[in-house]
Amino acid sequence: MWPKTIFIPLSWMAKTKPKMPHLGEEPINSLLVKMSVPAAIGMLVMTVYQIVDTFFVGQWIGANAIAGVSVVLPLNMLISSVGMGLGVGGASIISRALGANDRQKAERTLGNMINLNLHFTAVAIVIGYIFTKEVLHFFGGRGDIYPYAYDYFTVLLPSLPLLSWAIMANNVIRAEGNPRRAMYVMIVPAVANVILDPVFIIWLDMGIKGAAWATVLAYAMSALYALDYFIKGKSALKLSLVNFKLKWTIVQEMLSIGMTSFARQGSASLLAIIVNRTLFGFGGEISVAVYGVISRLLMFLLFPVLGLGQGFLPIAGFNYGARRYDRVLQAIKGSVLSGFAICLAVWALVMGFPEPLIRFFTDDKQLIVQSIPAMRTVFLLLPIIAVQLICTVYFQALGKALPSLLLTLLRQGLISIPLILILPHFMGINGVWWSFPISDLLATAITLAYTWPRWQRLDTVERMTGAMAE
Repeated sequence: MWPKTIFIPLSWMAKTKPKMPHLGEEPINSLLVKMSVPAAIGMLVMTVYQIVDTFFVGQWIGANAIAGVSVVLPLNMLISSVGMGLGVGGASIISRALGANDRQKAERTLGNMINLNLHFTAVAIVIGYIFTKEVLHFFGGRGDIYPYAYDYFTVLLPSLPLLSWAIMANNVIRAEGNPRRAMYVMIVPAVANVILDPVFIIWLDMGIKGAAWATVLAYAMSALYALDYFIKGKSALKLSLVNFKLKWTIVQEMLSIGMTSFARQGSASLLAIIVNRTLFGFGGEISVAVYGVISRLLMFLLFPVLGLGQGFLPIAGFNYGARRYDRVLQAIKGSVLSGFAICLAVWALVMGFPEPLIRFFTDDKQLIVQSIPAMRTVFLLLPIIAVQLICTVYFQALGKALPSLLLTLLRQGLISIPLILILPHFMGINGVWWSFPISDLLATAITLAYTWPRWQRLDTVERMTGAMAE
């Protein structure tokens, strides 16, 4: 028989938990820097492997290969969103259980997370191999794109449980109070990809399969690094077979909390599918490649503001719970202004120097010519994205999942998808590109209309509380 306890930790959380900034006392601007920079670095490295893949694929294989990788990307995001959803939901339960000194519940939650992750990703792999052609066609892998998408996808698919585990473990490690180790879990695959891509693509001349194998090994290294945290006693939790048995109350709570993250990732994948299919129908393979370049630049250039949102969340949540509404309002103001400034700088870079940015990925003249006006259109209203992001995170910080989810889906699905389906019939391929700034404008306007009165009420409550205290 298997022993019930597989790994026994050698140290307790108190030995590894770093000194954290005091969210209720330190100056807000200082807190935003301390909390946002590690989060931004984490967001950066999550996108680096995609940037690196696209760079080597574009420079040494070609434009259709970029399109093939772009087709697989939303599939990758969709499957890895399992780890994100389980990670966010499980980490929430674990952090509260550890705070209540209920380590048994925390360890049971970790076991249930691993169990669900294995089952969900195993089903995804089986479906992916049985219906490879149908899946890739649905995601936009058609024509000359299909062979590249097929080679990349079939090599990459078995490794996605490793990525899902790494993302899930990343959230658990952060919940234990070890954000630096959590950040390293995401840095490892980025560094590995930078090293392995030229080895497999250039030196071994393996083409698109080489790019896939480099990514597979990068995922494996990240997964092993995360596993090392638990098996060598650096975690407060121990892995035990008895905790793998699913407990419905934990599963239900985990899935309900994690659904927002899963839906956010899922909507992004759905948007990418619709964009790829629409672009192929109206512009062919080259248009899909254009979007592949633009989408990676968008993810890469926005990592500072996404990190700002993650840093803002605990500050707003802590001070709201402590009824320090003045500090919540300060955090809102500082985050919105900082986010706007970051996005404005990125906007100026894209508008002023689009060609050098695109040439980083490809020297294909046709791809460059088509990408420049498309990229300028997509990034046209970029600065206002920061406002919509901070508003959305604000409701998440307050524990109001439904408003946060709906406001997130505004830009990534509820507005953008209908526009992408409708506008090309009137504007051709430009309709796809113009759907992005139009959805940015409408989503931000609706978000502000919903959020501003609630911030005003918060300010009123703060003034009344202050007056009573005097």
